[in-house]
Amino acid sequence: MLTALESLLPVLVVIAAGWAVRRFGLIDEAGRTGIDRLAYYVLFPCLIVLTLGLADYGVLSWRALGATLFLSVVTMGALCLMLQPLLRSAIGLEGPAFTSVFQGATRWNTFVALALAGSLFGTEGLTLIAVAIVAMVPVLNLMAVVVLSHYAGGARPPLLVLVREIARNPLIIACVIGLVLSTTGLRPAGPVAATLDILGRAALAIALVAVGMGLDIRALRRPRARHLIGTALRLLVMPLIGFGYATVFQLSGAALGTAIVALAAPTAANAYLLARQLGGDDRLMAEIITLQTICATVTLPMWLTLLVVV
Repeated sequence: MLTALESLLPVLVVIAAGWAVRRFGLIDEAGRTGIDRLAYYVLFPCLIVLTLGLADYGVLSWRALGATLFLSVVTMGALCLMLQPLLRSAIGLEGPAFTSVFQGATRWNTFVALALAGSLFGTEGLTLIAVAIVAMVPVLNLMAVVVLSHYAGGARPPLLVLVREIARNPLIIACVIGLVLSTTGLRPAGPVAATLDILGRAALAIALVAVGMGLDIRALRRPRARHLIGTALRLLVMPLIGFGYATVFQLSGAALGTAIVALAAPTAANAYLLARQLGGDDRLMAEIITLQTICATVTLPMWLTLLVVV
């Protein structure tokens, strides 16, 4: 229990530092955008390529982990769709607002998960989170776009366009490169490995600062039912679903811990951008992102502590 809490505390402190940087105007909005892009397009791909390229897959429960995460995401998506008529009649959650609750319940903040898994489980945790990216990112993007197109009335992109966008995702590309390097025996070494290592080390700190800079506590109105439901589904129900599948697939150790970290992390910050692009309720999305990130400072330690007890 103490180890989990000690590992999470530095992550929370760095996120808080990012919030302070924005709050006191040390970096403007343009600078924040640049930091986001640097982490997403350069630093994290370098970290993933190095981690996957050097991984020993013979000792990893990657198949069971991938199945657990994929099925958890699909199950949560199906649950949200089944709840939609009830939420509409009970709290007036109409189309665009429902899409924000849906994204809030299903998507995950890769930055937070990578940093926490690395802190808890070291290189093995980073490798397992890369497996999680492969298992979750394509299906999450597909689900989010389809739900936004249907419920928010946005233009539905052709399937080919959607597939191309997923294929162009820098994290997916990095996973493919890392897997190819590992399976072909062309593992990163020498100056190449050293360069990737330097950039990868920068990734976690900069990404967490970016998460903190994205928090806008003042924009969060008094939480309403829609905020609380979107947060509870993500931070409480999703880990329970994942734990059920993890039990079926007999996950344990770092693989089990990584699965729970991936499923208990707050929703993705770029869910806001997708909501804006496809006609969702972007204001509600921003508020759910902020509320989840704040609440995760309590729920993530809770889940990690329960894992130790179990």
